[in-house]
Amino acid sequence: MQAANQPEAQPVAPRVLPPATPGPSGLGTTAVLVLVVAVLHFGREIFIPIALAVLLGFLLAPAVGFLRRFVGRILAVLVTVFVALGLLAAVAGVIGLQVAQLATDLPYYQRAIEQKVLGLQEGALGRVSEVLNQLNRGAQTRTEQPTKPADEPASGSNATPTPEAPKPVPVEVREPPPTPMALTERLIGPLLQPLATTVIILVVLIFILMQRQDLRDRMIRLFGSDDLHRTTAAMDDAARRLSRYFLAQLGINIAFGVLIGSGLWLIGVPSPVLWGVVAAIMRFVPYVGAFASAAGPILLAAAAEPGWTMALWTAALFLVTEPVIGNGVEPLLYGHSTGMSPIAVVISALFWAWVWGPVGLLMSTPLTLCLVVLGKHIEHLEFLDVLLGDRPALTPVENFYQRMLAGDADEAEEHAEQLLKERSLSSYYDEVALKGLQMAADDARRGVLKPDQILLIKETVRELIEDLDDHEDGDPDPKQSERQASADIPSQSEQALPESRTVTDRAPGSEELPPLWRGEAPVLCIAGRGPLDEAAAAMMAQLLKKHGVGARVLPHTATKRSRIGELEMEGVAMICISYLDINGTPSHLRYLLRRLRQRAGDVPVVVGLWPSNDAVLRDETLRKQIGADHYVATLHAGVEACLSVAREAARQASPRAERIRELKAQLNIPTRPEE
Repeated sequence: MQAANQPEAQPVAPRVLPPATPGPSGLGTTAVLVLVVAVLHFGREIFIPIALAVLLGFLLAPAVGFLRRFVGRILAVLVTVFVALGLLAAVAGVIGLQVAQLATDLPYYQRAIEQKVLGLQEGALGRVSEVLNQLNRGAQTRTEQPTKPADEPASGSNATPTPEAPKPVPVEVREPPPTPMALTERLIGPLLQPLATTVIILVVLIFILMQRQDLRDRMIRLFGSDDLHRTTAAMDDAARRLSRYFLAQLGINIAFGVLIGSGLWLIGVPSPVLWGVVAAIMRFVPYVGAFASAAGPILLAAAAEPGWTMALWTAALFLVTEPVIGNGVEPLLYGHSTGMSPIAVVISALFWAWVWGPVGLLMSTPLTLCLVVLGKHIEHLEFLDVLLGDRPALTPVENFYQRMLAGDADEAEEHAEQLLKERSLSSYYDEVALKGLQMAADDARRGVLKPDQILLIKETVRELIEDLDDHEDGDPDPKQSERQASADIPSQSEQALPESRTVTDRAPGSEELPPLWRGEAPVLCIAGRGPLDEAAAAMMAQLLKKHGVGARVLPHTATKRSRIGELEMEGVAMICISYLDINGTPSHLRYLLRRLRQRAGDVPVVVGLWPSNDAVLRDETLRKQIGADHYVATLHAGVEACLSVAREAARQASPRAERIRELKAQLNIPTRPEE
């Protein structure tokens, strides 16, 4: 017995090492990236058709899947490809007719533009230019001094005249008339490269649509064969999302072209179909493409009318239509974001334009989106999501800790509300907040955090808990979760978060509980010795209140030997102790429980050791020495333990509860299902 009272030998706390710095492998990665960019640039004649075929494959995959319900795979692919080719040929024919008509009237429009420019020069602009020229000449007159030219001939009759230079003899070079073979090459040569590119695109597209499953399996083998189920689901989900996005984007751009073409037709601008097609194509260029496509119609409108009314209406059409579609229609179809950061969209447009020219500029957004989706689903390519995606580069836990270090409770609440759309409050506290506080506790133990930083973290966490007090601890709305999942693709760090767990039970009604459990705060949440343990205790108290059990938080200083006698224990039915880190020395926890037992008697005690790998949770001997009734590693389990004790207390008071149910039945008062 005497040996049991001896303090245990305190083991040395394990040293927490700082995060490792990047090794020399980063140089190898950089070399590989440079090599890939060089290959893409110098092999663009090969890679551009392949990239176009892949993008068209995403667009046509839904149509192939629909036709396969009725016909075989090969016939479905061929029908889809040739129908799409026919539609493209029809559009190209219409564009050709429009261009031919516009070329016929081009000299007239050119003269009209020249006359308007001359009119502007003779009008207000000309007067402004004349005033500026007069001011310039006046400034030059004041600064120049009259000088005698150095080459002026001397006066007198002895001056000799300069001989005239001989006139050049004109020489005319005439080429021989071209042969029929040379004439054929001159006519057909410019068409050979586009024709060859089209053939390559068609062949690659057909094979992609026919071998989709095989290509998917090869990608799985290349990037994620260790987890076939997860990788297969990720690849299928990525293909569906990309197809849905490309179809939505194509539909939006076609609708934009139709609106622009119809508006130009109503305004009276010549060749409205041509400019509608140009607007639909140019809208694939991010941010500036739609407005850049307005230059041609505005100039043509200025040439087609003596005044400026038509040009102003044309400019207003583009200025109104693009913001309405970009800010109103697109968010309704595929969420408020494409999954790419704005700066990544701009940089990717510049990059692909440099690598592949104008074709790369048109394909920059779809290609970058493909890379972002791959980075979100394939662990080896996560760096693409970090570089190009619009989600935070930090994990949710790191994001939480960073917000705490910055003292930014508003941004922490915003991030929490995003996660609470897909998980319960207790799950957010367990998987994000507590683990972020553990990172802070580790840094505090290493001496990295200064006292003022620790105080700032405590204050920010307190504000966050108060801000989240209006959130119920329950499963999120399934419809809201479904909408969120359809709009956003979770990143690798968000996919790594465990599934949301929710405490579904509530405490029994007050009429069923014994008197000790009916008070305002029957559960006493005591913080551990760590500087941030009080924040974890506050989270536990908040969750208990949301499940029908009152609780209050007590700092660790109130349980010291010198103050334990002042501890108010009236109305306390259960004690919950929170530790973010017991520092490998459970002896002080054992002595704390001994003091509480002497003060509170046989009140049930639950100890929350939030590091789930703590030695106390794994060692039965240590748990017996400490002497608590329950040991939990999550707030979810801590709330369930408290509710279990409350239900047991209600069961022991069942005679009174039975009498209450009888009285309710006599008075025709409805009872709850748990009653």
